Amino acid sequence: MKVLITGAAGAIGSTLRTGLAGRYALLRLSDRGELGAAGTGEELAPADLGDYEAVLAAMRGIDCVVHLGGIPHEAPWPEILESNIIGAYHMFEAARASGVRRVIFASSNHAVGFHRVERMLDACSVPRPDSRYAVSKVYGEALGRLYADKHGMSVACLRIGSFRPLPGDRRQLATWISPRDMTELVRCCIDAPEFRYLVLYGVSANRRSRWLNRDAARVGYQPRDDAELWATQLEGRDSGGEAARAFHGGGFCDLELSNKINDID
Repeated sequence: MKVLITGAAGAIGSTLRTGLAGRYALLRLSDRGELGAAGTGEELAPADLGDYEAVLAAMRGIDCVVHLGGIPHEAPWPEILESNIIGAYHMFEAARASGVRRVIFASSNHAVGFHRVERMLDACSVPRPDSRYAVSKVYGEALGRLYADKHGMSVACLRIGSFRPLPGDRRQLATWISPRDMTELVRCCIDAPEFRYLVLYGVSANRRSRWLNRDAARVGYQPRDDAELWATQLEGRDSGGEAARAFHGGGFCDLELSNKINDID
């Protein structure tokens, strides 16, 4: 198995680079940022996602792509368009052209961010993006569906929650995913028997989780960490305003908000 990780210089990419080291015949690492020196079993393939030929070159000989590349937060539309919209298309098309059999796409919980927190969400929940960034993740999920149906690729879209070493506020008691569980989720998606298209939530075994992860069993994902261990320290520690507390997307829902939250069903 030869695996390409795009966005390998980022927080999740760096975690996977360490956590998956030595597991596969090759880890090829791609980013437009600094990647350092290649380690044992690694290759470096610097590329900007806006450059299709560079992405295509990084894809050659690869069996599975873990696509983390792109802007990981809200940003002006031209930046989202170039990195997350055009870049995602370049990645999927280069994977198809290179005969890659599986793509793991880093989506986000913000793709369903404007659902109210009282609602439990699952893979079938209607997209309700909370930002331009989130719109790009809904687009990426739709691209994955297209390439799975039209070209027979195996695609897993991961609606990643709050990735960080420890949960940082009360919302993250529900949304946190630990580095250990993030690595395990990606490993499971790489190694799983054949599937066509899945949407999975990237979340640890948090007892307060509001996301139903029914397809986790399809890939064998069994998270081990629970944010509840930090509940006492985090109770009452809220980030963001009224919208952040009312909707799944947290603080992203506060950004540039001009509507009254009572007008959002």
